[in-house]
Amino acid sequence: MGKPSSRPDSSSKADKKFDKKVQFYAKVRDTVASLTAKKDITKKKKFRSRQKKLKAYDLSALSEFLPELKAPRANDFKLNCKSRLKEGKQLSAVLEHPAFQADPLAAIHQHLQNTQPVLDEKPKKKKNQNGGRKKKSKKSKALSRQQSMDI
Repeated sequence: MGKPSSRPDSSSKADKKFDKKVQFYAKVRDTVASLTAKKDITKKKKFRSRQKKLKAYDLSALSEFLPELKAPRANDFKLNCKSRLKEGKQLSAVLEHPAFQADPLAAIHQHLQNTQPVLDEKPKKKKNQNGGRKKKSKKSKALSRQQSMDI
């Protein structure tokens, strides 16, 4: 007879466990709902602050003073693609070159020396602020006057 009396207890224990689970899931659901609500509120605040900043930096009034851009043509796009392919091939050839693999910086330096035009660097004469004329100091003027009087 001990077994039949234990069954109602076990069913009540199962009911209690089930009720606890239901309560736990309800709490979890409520917390998730409150967190998503908080998250939505912070998103709205961030969005509003961004909108305010964008209004502060509204440069649409300047658009009338700027030149209008022309739409890119299909031919230009094709040329860009062709040049990109050509440059890609050239880059891979450079990367595979043994001199570049041995010392990349030296190879680039050598390439620049070979391709850049030689500049004749002559020291430029500094011009004075008064158009290249030298100002005579008061002492030199006084000396020249004395020399002319001595003669």
